[in-house]
Amino acid sequence: MLRPQTLFLRRRRPFGRLRVGRAYASVSSVLPDCSNAEPIQQPAPSSELDDFLLASLSASVSGRCTTLRDIVHQYVEKSGCVLASSLPYESRPTGHRRPTFDNGHSVVMVAHCVQSQRGDKVTVSSGFALSGGDSNEGALIITCAHTLEEIRRSPLLLDDGVASGSYIVSGAASLMSVVPVAGVVSAIPRSDILLMRTASSDLLTLPVSPYPAQRDTTIRAHFVAHTCPQEAGWTPWVGNTCSKWVRGTVVGYRDFAGRETNPGTYDSLSHLLFSPLPTPGSSGGPIVDEESGAVVGIVLGTRMDNRVEGVRGWGVPSETIFEMFSLPGFRRSSL
Repeated sequence: MLRPQTLFLRRRRPFGRLRVGRAYASVSSVLPDCSNAEPIQQPAPSSELDDFLLASLSASVSGRCTTLRDIVHQYVEKSGCVLASSLPYESRPTGHRRPTFDNGHSVVMVAHCVQSQRGDKVTVSSGFALSGGDSNEGALIITCAHTLEEIRRSPLLLDDGVASGSYIVSGAASLMSVVPVAGVVSAIPRSDILLMRTASSDLLTLPVSPYPAQRDTTIRAHFVAHTCPQEAGWTPWVGNTCSKWVRGTVVGYRDFAGRETNPGTYDSLSHLLFSPLPTPGSSGGPIVDEESGAVVGIVLGTRMDNRVEGVRGWGVPSETIFEMFSLPGFRRSSL
């Protein structure tokens, strides 16, 4: 399977150390024809955010936190794993469960970091918390998998004495909070989604619908900007970044072969096409039905739909998330 590729910038640090600039999620597709996708222009890396994350990495080494090597191993071992707990069906969430579209506080940044004597690398994406599982064990965070795939191929991970880890980052500017990822609990690599657990349970969770949104449904997708645009609606997000719940529509669905599919049939709704195009760093963020307030998909990136329609927003329907959880009312027994 071809994996999505993320672009990154390189810049030299003093004394010959190499820092590999942050890799941004939301560039291309997981289908074989992703070579036709138009890459999004990458912004310059924010050294302040990178330095903050790497400082957090150094501080957590003494605390024996889960390393990135462990997380990659768990990602491989737990791919396709079904949790014993279920995820609530919330196709019509009550008022207090609906996300507000005036800020992005319910969406977090997911950062994978590695630091060695030769240099450092940080990849970031978006993510959000789910209400499934036992809250006493920490929060469950859903995000895209391709930023972890990107950094797992870094030669820096092979160095001796390397420091690494994955983190959930929230809060703007001086109020940034960093929580280490405790581990991976499940993943579906072919759908490009990853489910992780953190030690903190204070994160806001979003309601998730098991039903696919119909074509032309009005949605709100959480987009990220590393340089705040002048247009209205953008608010401070993580660090010095900004975010906005951008209004758009569901364009259609595709199966893994790229063929058009439709809700309400036996077709496999493997991926969701939407408009407008997501910005870099938006991958892993939620796509919410504006009317119901429920999550109906996850942003993955962009892909070329066809030569007439051009590039589309590319995501995975929320019903795929439920494949990592047990059915409601179904108790799994140990053999």
